[in-house]
Amino acid sequence: MARKVTNKLLEMMEEGALDPALLARLALGYMSEDDVRDLAESNELLEDEDLEDDDDEEEEEVDFDAGVGVEPEDLDFE
Repeated sequence: MARKVTNKLLEMMEEGALDPALLARLALGYMSEDDVRDLAESNELLEDEDLEDDDDEEEEEVDFDAGVGVEPEDLDFE
């Protein structure tokens, strides 16, 4: 199966039509915490101590929708 949407979003980033930081923020916000942890572990993005659960530590809430300005009609997947 071709990755039509994935390839289109990557192309839009490369052309400067889509901000890579925005796309990363949207993708990370869409993914579950377990998915993000798996991504970080699989790609060795963080140190082991950064991946440990710490129930005493208060997590900062992040507004993943902040600054979203991409309209659905701007995304041409043909």
